Amino acid sequence: METLTKTNYNFPGQTAVYHGKVRDVYTVNNDILVMVATDRISAFDVILPEGIPYKGQVLNQLATYFLEATADIVPNWRLATPDPMATVGYRCEGFPVEMIIRGYLTGSAWREYAAGCRELCGVKLPDGMRENERFPEPIITPTTKAAEGHDENISREEIIAQGLVSEADYEVMERYTRALFERGTKMAAEKGLILVDTKYEFGKRDGKVILIDEIHTPDSSRYFYAEGFEERFAKGEPQKQLSKEFVRQWLIDHGFMGREGQQVPEMTPEFCREVSQRYIELYEHVTGRRFEAAPAANLEERIASNVTNCLQELAN
Repeated sequence: METLTKTNYNFPGQTAVYHGKVRDVYTVNNDILVMVATDRISAFDVILPEGIPYKGQVLNQLATYFLEATADIVPNWRLATPDPMATVGYRCEGFPVEMIIRGYLTGSAWREYAAGCRELCGVKLPDGMRENERFPEPIITPTTKAAEGHDENISREEIIAQGLVSEADYEVMERYTRALFERGTKMAAEKGLILVDTKYEFGKRDGKVILIDEIHTPDSSRYFYAEGFEERFAKGEPQKQLSKEFVRQWLIDHGFMGREGQQVPEMTPEFCREVSQRYIELYEHVTGRRFEAAPAANLEERIASNVTNCLQELAN
């Protein structure tokens, strides 16, 4: 099955390109961004060697779904979604931090807590918490947005003191982060899911703080199934979840955590299909819509045509 793991477009008016871990971002006339969601998958800040069928389409369509559903509470960068794997929107000056918000003690936060950490990004954590326990109220644990290598935890105070974000802009980002998480939590609950934690990225355009990139997708968020959550938590059992965490856990079980000298285990076609099905399952569960797989042949040509037509319409 064809997957899109690299792109090399030259759109009309293109002035720059950035190849991220998963998305390739093309700048047009220094004012418009074309964000192509590829089928690449990353974990532990490493791009894994095999693409995942339909992953880019799932991510892009989920991002569109949530950007549309939250535009009434937070302004965002999106203008159009001309292709199942591409979004076109305004270019913003991105802030060099990511806003991570957590409703439950799990994932990397739990691993640090279990190792004795009782303060995360300046937020004090109570003693006696258990894995997957809900926080009294969601906590914000920002990270620096590293151009290369690992993102680093950082506190609100450090962000402001280092001049990464002004205090006024940070307060807006914090308010938007809580509003988005509240909306996402409500939308997830309506579909029998728990939005456990997620990350948001913001930028600035015309003096305003704007939500950029994707939101509430399995690459940026963790979901638990609500049904059976309390029973599993009471027994100390792992939660049934829809997120990329199972990929990380599979890598850990096969001796890979992105450290020097470690080898990525073989990603068989069967494993890639399983990952693909997990992404599609999340899309259908979160949206309540059936996933309509776009034709997998000639992906590059299709995206180029759809995006070029969109750019021409925006220019007119």
